[in-house]
Parts: sequence; structure tokens; C-alpha cells
Amino acid sequence: MLRLSQLKLPADHSREDLLAAIRKKSGGIMPESFRVSKRSLDARRKPALYYIYSIEASFKDEKRILRKKKSGWEKVTERGWQFVCRPLEEPVSERKRPVIIGTGPAGLFAGLILARQGFRPVLFERGDPVDVRHQTVKSFWEDNLLDPESNVQFGEGGAGTFSDGKLNTLVKDKSGRNRFVLEEFVRHGAPEDILYEARPHIGTDILRQVVASIREEIREKGGEVFFRTRVRDLVISTDQSGIKRVCGLKADRGHEEIFRPCDNVILAIGHSARDTFFMLRDLGVPMRSKAFAIGVRVEHPAAMINAAQYGQECPVFLPAASYKLTHQCSNGRGVYTFCMCPGGYVVNSSSEPGRLCVNGMSYHGRKGINSNSAVIVTVTPEDFHGSDALSGLEFQRKYEELAFQAGGGLIPAQLLEDYRMQRPSSAFGDYLPATKGACRLSDLTDCLPPYVRTSILEGMDAFGEKIPGYNRGDTILLGVETRTSSPVRIERDETMQSLVRGLYPCGEGAGYAGGITSAAMDGLRTAEAVAGKIIQKGT
Repeated sequence: MLRLSQLKLPADHSREDLLAAIRKKSGGIMPESFRVSKRSLDARRKPALYYIYSIEASFKDEKRILRKKKSGWEKVTERGWQFVCRPLEEPVSERKRPVIIGTGPAGLFAGLILARQGFRPVLFERGDPVDVRHQTVKSFWEDNLLDPESNVQFGEGGAGTFSDGKLNTLVKDKSGRNRFVLEEFVRHGAPEDILYEARPHIGTDILRQVVASIREEIREKGGEVFFRTRVRDLVISTDQSGIKRVCGLKADRGHEEIFRPCDNVILAIGHSARDTFFMLRDLGVPMRSKAFAIGVRVEHPAAMINAAQYGQECPVFLPAASYKLTHQCSNGRGVYTFCMCPGGYVVNSSSEPGRLCVNGMSYHGRKGINSNSAVIVTVTPEDFHGSDALSGLEFQRKYEELAFQAGGGLIPAQLLEDYRMQRPSSAFGDYLPATKGACRLSDLTDCLPPYVRTSILEGMDAFGEKIPGYNRGDTILLGVETRTSSPVRIERDETMQSLVRGLYPCGEGAGYAGGITSAAMDGLRTAEAVAGKIIQKGT
């Protein structure tokens, strides 16, 4: 297999143009097969726009291609991730069957790979299956009646199901787990372009179908998935040497109380399972507060962002433009954009009565009239006096309560100029917000700490120098964005276990991932650790 990098073609090129460029680079020889391994849009010299490709191809005589001077081709070895543990030779006992709490990306991918290897995992999810959950969330957005057990945060697929479905990650991945996750998404219904686009995304409409397909494979391979089942307690024993171990769990399914003996529990609970964090703390499970970021969602007309990124005469066939902005403030804090949603919506992502938070969401086509992004500032345990492991959680709650009050239970919105002047907004400017869940013109002044507010204002002006119009007076701010990552890290060692043996903290909620792909990758790592332990100790 040979790889060709930095193959540059005009944005409006055809497939025939791509084939011709590949043939030219190989001295007129067509490959037996090829695939695009990466594609990114280069808009640095607008209005001239280009796609930059990396191509992997096989030739009948690779040595002949490599002998050509300045061909640009190089030899590569195909690598793919493989599960390190052999499949079980005999059925795992009921007690040793892995129990997975949560069916977000971490839980689903841990369950998927364990099911394929014959471990018959049992998955517990407090919320609804994704098709029912979709209707529950839709009803919340339309009627503002929150279901605390099944919402944008809780339910099959996790919080990422109602997001942009972005799959890019900054995690270095020499093992190939990242590629494996993307290939599994495609296998279960995602578009193939996520395998090569520089900023891959699925979109919430397609992601729902993918999640349901993964769940069905888990069941087909011998796993079990239970919905509307909230784990409320772990049963922990202490042996003669003082070592604590998981030996069971208690859960509620409607009015039914469930006790399940189990030796292996994967905690894939997500970053908003606050009641579970309290339960773990009370049980003495080691955890600590960690830094995260808070701020607001900022909306602009998608046409404005497209023109800024692609040029005033941007072609209509290009996807809605994205951006990533950072600024170091005069107060020493950094402010940056996060989870940018081209052609998307700002969504009410609340999960607790009397508290309100927002997120961004896009459908696969990204055809919404506005584009939005979080503009956020990092806060640390020093900001929320984090001597207690859950002090960051309480910090989030404080500002979510203020946001709920500011909007009267609806998403509070304010124009940037009014936010700057600390006065309520009374009317929108030249464009309207695009939200899922009603919003109300309000005053966001007190909905964030003063140092976060001043950082956002300075950052908006700095971003306006990079994207014209970013800090226009009628820019719409909506708040608050508090669930950027978990406020807690549940400690684990090199075996992926807590100090409580048999308990495997996993994914974004445990503080070891930051998005759909990295959470899924952590689920795979955790599944390997659990399987290795079971095989080593016998079924």
C-alpha cells in the first residue's frame, strides 16, 4: 500500500479530475484500488478554494512507482485495531458477566466489543431507547415539560445524540482505535465520508439510527440492554486485607427494585449523572474535582460565517463553514470557541428541574439558517474551592439555576451590545435565534461569574478581528453552557479499575474523554481490561 499526501485540487473538481491527478502522480499508472484517507478544505487564499487529499492506493508494481523521482508516494503498512483478548471458550458465569452502566458512546462500544467476544454484557440505561427518547426530547422542546430520567443528557446514545455528532478528536491514536470507531459507525449506517473528512460529523438525525443499530448487534451477540433502569447503589465488600470489591448493584426499574450480583462494573455514566456522582462519593469511591469550561452559546447567520471563511462569492456546493477561535485575555484567562455547529441550532439541554443549560446541535445536512458555537472560559478547582470532589458540580448548578430564573424556565437570550452594557434585551436585531426549545429575551449578566463575563466580552472583540461581524452588536448570546466536560474525575489505575476493585470508571463522565470518539475509544480500552481480568481469573 502506498500513500500520497498533499494532493491539491480546486474545490469544484470532479471525480474524474481526482483520478487524473492520481494517475499523473504515478507516472500514468492507474492503481488497482485506492481510497481517500483524508480530505480537508483549504480556504487560506480565498476566493481560490482547494481540497487537500491524502490517498492510499495499491499498485501491481509498487517498487516501480517508488523509483520515480518526486512522485510523492511512500510506502505504508495498513494497521487496524484488534481486540487483544481471545474469544471465550465457554460461557461466562452470570456473576462475572460485565455490567455496563450507561449507553453513551463509551458504554455502547464497550458493550459491542464484549458482546462480539462472547462475554454477554448487561447494559443498564436510566433513560429511554433512542427512538422513544427522541419523542421525549421533542416534547420537552415543544412543551417545556422536563423528564429528569430521559432528556438531552440521559438516554440511549448519551448527550452526544443531540449534538452536532462531531467525530474529530485530539487523542493520539497509534493503536487504531479511532479508525475502528469510525468504521463501526459506517458499518451501522453512518456516511462513509466520516472516514476521511478532516472534521467528520454524523448529525443527530443519522446518529439516532446508528445508535439503535449498535444496540441491536449487542443483543444479537448475547448481550442484554435494559432501559428506564437507574442504578441507585453499588454493593461493595471488604476482604480481610482491607481491599474493597464490587459484588453487586441495586437498581430501580419503574416500581421494581432490582438486585444483581456482579463482579465487573463499567461506569460509563456521562458527565451529567449527578445523583450517581453523589452515590459514589458516599460509598468512598476515590474521585476529585477537575477543571472544565463554562460560557454561552453564540449565534450568527450562517451566510455571514460562510462569507467570512470562504469569501463573499462562496460556492453554494460547499458545506456550511466552521471555525475555531482562541484568545488569551488580559486577566490571564483563555477564552475559546467549542463544539461549533455550522448550520445548527442552540438546544435546551437541561436535565434537572429548576436548572437550565444549553448545547449546540446540527442535523447531517447542516442546512440551518444560523451557525453557533460555545464561547467558553476554563474554570478550575481554585475558582469553585474544589476541596470537595463535587464542588465543581455545585458550581455548575449555581449558574444553571440563575439561567433558569433569568429566562423564566426558557433559554435566556441577549444581544451582545446589551450584554456589554449589562441591560436586558428587548428585541432581536437583523436575525432571529435558531433554537430547539423556546427562548426569551433576558439579561445574562448574573448568569456567569464576573471574570467569565469579562473574558467573553474581550474574546468576542478579539474574534471580531478574525471573523468580520463576529462581535456585531446584535450577535445573539444564549446561556448557559456548563456541561462542556465532566466536573469530576473518578480515579482509576493502570488496570482501568478504581481503588474499589471490579469498578471500571470509563468515558467522559469519569473524566477520561472529551467527545463522542474519545469516549468510544475509552470504552474499547476498558472492555479490553475487563475481558483480560475475566479470562485471567476464569469464567
